[in-house]
Amino acid sequence: MKNVLLLAIVAIGLSACQTTQEVAQEMRGVWIGQPVDSFFVMHGPPVSEYALAGGGKIYTWRGGEDSYTRPAQIRSTTMGGQRIGSSTTRSRTTHPSAGTTVTRSTTTSASFGLPAITQDVVVRPAERVELLCEAQLSVDAQGIIEQVRISRDTEGRGFSLSRCAEVFGS
Repeated sequence: MKNVLLLAIVAIGLSACQTTQEVAQEMRGVWIGQPVDSFFVMHGPPVSEYALAGGGKIYTWRGGEDSYTRPAQIRSTTMGGQRIGSSTTRSRTTHPSAGTTVTRSTTTSASFGLPAITQDVVVRPAERVELLCEAQLSVDAQGIIEQVRISRDTEGRGFSLSRCAEVFGS
């Protein structure tokens, strides 16, 4: 029952995760037709701009830059840890008097143990993971956004599929 509940929680959590395409579509719905200055006021200034012949511009914006160390994945194998031994039981039956039987048993045992040996194998080493979101905004000569394109989007923190979804609060 616990496994089913855990699986249901994970499924619900993952269903809420957005992909890069979904975030880009949502951003286009929100920002196309809006002044580019409004975007920059809300999310910060662009990192570069490129002037177009007709007076428009293409801005490159970057945000959500962060990093973390993904821990190594290690597989442990344990061998040994067994006890080896033997025992011997001897019984002696006597009849000290009529109608009386005495049985004496002695058991002798010897054993020794093999220590458990654990071997760790690194399946995947620890790695530094860089997180960021980068978008390009095309604007007309009046500074109105005509197109929004996500040009770089890394995984998010934890189970998130998109850093841009985290940055833009999608």
